[in-house]
Amino acid sequence: MQKKILDNRYELERKIGEGGMARIYVGLDRRLNRRVAIKIPHSHFLNEPDFLSRFRHEAQAAAMLAHPNIVDIFDVGQDGDVHYIVMEYVDGTDLKSIINREAPLTIDRAVNLAEQIARGLHAAHRAGMVHRDVKPQNVIVTPDGRAHVTDFGVAKSHLSTAMTETGIAFGTVDYLSPEQAQGRPATPRSDVYALGILLYELLTGRLPFKGENAVAVAMKHVNEAPTPPRHLNPSIPLGLEALVLRALEKDPSRRPQDAAEFARLLNDYDQLASQATVVNQAMPRPIPQPRAPAPSGPIRPSAGGGATGRMPIAPRPGPARAPRQEGLGCGVFLVGMFILASVLAVVFAFSTGLFGDLFAGIGGGGTGGGVTPTQPTASPTPDDPTHTPEPTRVTVSVPELSGMSGQVAETTLRQLQLRPVRLEAHDQQVAINQVISQAVAPGTALEPGSNVTYTVSLGPRVIEVLDVGRLQAELAEQRLRGAGFAVEVVNEPSGSVDRGFVIRQQPSPGLRVSEGQLVTIFVSMGDVVRFPEVIGLQRDQAEQVLERTPGLTLVYVDLQGRDRLIDYDRFRDNEVVSAQIENGPAVLNGDWIARGSRIIFGIKAPEQ
Repeated sequence: MQKKILDNRYELERKIGEGGMARIYVGLDRRLNRRVAIKIPHSHFLNEPDFLSRFRHEAQAAAMLAHPNIVDIFDVGQDGDVHYIVMEYVDGTDLKSIINREAPLTIDRAVNLAEQIARGLHAAHRAGMVHRDVKPQNVIVTPDGRAHVTDFGVAKSHLSTAMTETGIAFGTVDYLSPEQAQGRPATPRSDVYALGILLYELLTGRLPFKGENAVAVAMKHVNEAPTPPRHLNPSIPLGLEALVLRALEKDPSRRPQDAAEFARLLNDYDQLASQATVVNQAMPRPIPQPRAPAPSGPIRPSAGGGATGRMPIAPRPGPARAPRQEGLGCGVFLVGMFILASVLAVVFAFSTGLFGDLFAGIGGGGTGGGVTPTQPTASPTPDDPTHTPEPTRVTVSVPELSGMSGQVAETTLRQLQLRPVRLEAHDQQVAINQVISQAVAPGTALEPGSNVTYTVSLGPRVIEVLDVGRLQAELAEQRLRGAGFAVEVVNEPSGSVDRGFVIRQQPSPGLRVSEGQLVTIFVSMGDVVRFPEVIGLQRDQAEQVLERTPGLTLVYVDLQGRDRLIDYDRFRDNEVVSAQIENGPAVLNGDWIARGSRIIFGIKAPEQ
């Protein structure tokens, strides 16, 4: 097959990667005779001026960067309707593959890689760019351990038009900063947060936040504290754990101020890694520990005249002596003794029943009424058989509320002298205004006036259908399921949308439907046609059928005799026994093959 050459200079050799917006090829710069990587947008984006403008602007911004830890941009161009970016080709492995294969990494290696990435990001930040999609998939590591940050395709720079394609959320949710998850602009500290997630993953082999869908993970970034990494890998030094957790602060102002500071802190940690605790003013202060009272005399400096590099060891506390009291000591002691004696007397009176006799004489020992009286809690004592038991306690049996309407449930509870507490929630199965559940089980005995919480259905949740047109099928399905839809995928040919991308969807975007509604996405199989049912026909019939099939051409008939055809006697003379694409694979009846394919028939040759 003839290789594609762009602008008579860049020769495409093979595809090495593919994302939601573009494919990546390894190629040859024929003018400079060097290996390059070439990014080409998917063809269905070519009719969108906004996308192409952003593609060119961000490529130009990235081309301004020159740093050992960033993949260089060499050229941006257009050959006919093909737009492309030419980049440095880095022969290595993406960091996600390394994590999947080797994590947790050694402390030194993880810190070294994170520091390199931080220094690369700092170069971008200094040039006015925020990457916005820092993740291990966008870091290539060479065999000698050099990290290269790549794919500034969603980066925002001072050259950017700031235009965003509807329906496309920038960034990867596993590494998404809280401010991005809340729809606020990304800053250099957003990249620091993502790098903190990446470092956490290098050290533990796990992401700090997992969820059933992308929305759940995004909400955890906003609201949930990460599990301290030492809980997953106790070999992580305390100082390094503190630095990781600082990078993962929800409030951007509490993170390192930029990637340069993060790189510095990592470098400082690397130099002091032998210490159990790193003391650094830029890092979070350790939680104060209880210590003995400070000496009354002045604090003296260390022998070196300055502060030491380690935390001072608190002196062992000795026996504490109460401060001397002037004038009131004896009086306070006597008052305390009097109060103690009074408390002991009251306890003794209750334990011997004196107060019970007294109250029985005063109150007459009557019992109260209620829905359900309980048994007395005291019995007559041997010394006083006429002792009156305590008043009975009234309780109410909680009714079964499920199936009632919200109003009936409220009325029923009030009639039983219970206090209704109504909650509401969406439910796919229970009709609107019907009780879904109750917090207190039916039959439970409660005192009158007790709260009984129950939940009333608001019916199915109504949500807006997302627009996933022209997204990759996998990403489209992930977003729809994350938003609460069921998804069905139907594959069909398309001459205008690239293979693997959504052509259209049902229901249409923007409609408000019940949560859980089935959304069908029609996914492009590429520009293909179905191979007709010709194998098994006679040659003349097969040729006629193939002529009526648009996009396919018969170019050769291969007559096969007994010496070449297995089971020769099983076939009829001149029967089509096989078919294949010229310079390609064999095909069967009903297969989908590329439009424009040239077909070769295998025919049983009659014996002479």
